[in-house]
Amino acid sequence: MPDAAEMTEPDSRSGLARAVSVINLLAESSPDGMGVSAVSRELQLPKTVAHRILKELVALAFLRVDESTKHYHLGPGALRVGMAALRGLDVPVLARPYLRRLVQETGETATLSVRQGWERVYIDQVLSPHEIRMSVPLGTSHPLHAGSSSKAILAALSDEEIQEYLDSRPLTSITGATITSRAELRAEITRIREVGYATSLGERQSGAGSVAAPVFTVGGDVFGSISLCGPLDRFGPAVFRSHGELVAKTAREVSAELGHRPQKALGA
Repeated sequence: MPDAAEMTEPDSRSGLARAVSVINLLAESSPDGMGVSAVSRELQLPKTVAHRILKELVALAFLRVDESTKHYHLGPGALRVGMAALRGLDVPVLARPYLRRLVQETGETATLSVRQGWERVYIDQVLSPHEIRMSVPLGTSHPLHAGSSSKAILAALSDEEIQEYLDSRPLTSITGATITSRAELRAEITRIREVGYATSLGERQSGAGSVAAPVFTVGGDVFGSISLCGPLDRFGPAVFRSHGELVAKTAREVSAELGHRPQKALGA
């Protein structure tokens, strides 16, 4: 009796499109990989076709096969292509349309920050159309405990990195609202991980309100953060929640553009 996978409707995709679909599927299954039957089932390909594509991709070094499990994984060819794509990424250019969309939807200034060691740096912004608005100084460094853009990055780091930060860095006061207690900062990190975004009420700049969420690279490292900021009187509790959820969604979209595929929700 024919294999069930052989009885599917003819696949109209080109050979190249099917090969790319196989590569993408195995990228999503990393690091576990998949066998022929699973690839056939997931892509609704006849098993013989799936096996042929897999063998060809192994021959081209785009895939490798674990002989003990018969699972296929990404190979050195895929890695070379991926690294070349990463080198060609201009994150500010990639993120700018998302920043513009945030400004259009909220009327507040949107920013992009990058992590640099135990600090972070503003690298782009799209200004609010309001006459009274926030503007950030691009290229300046800020500690990871002060302000929503910084705290979003800090909370997204591993527990070990957070502990190292707390052990090695002074929690310097930037304004009267800056968190300078390690216990309070730990509680704040827990809250950020639970809701998925960070908030600030004048912690880095007096009179400013902001919300921010982390941006991740393809390898799961923290690239930086995206934020919305404006005058404090426009950032009440309801606005914090709606803007925070919007920024978190946008940060996930930008992370996906960088190739990030989350294994679990932030803080889970």
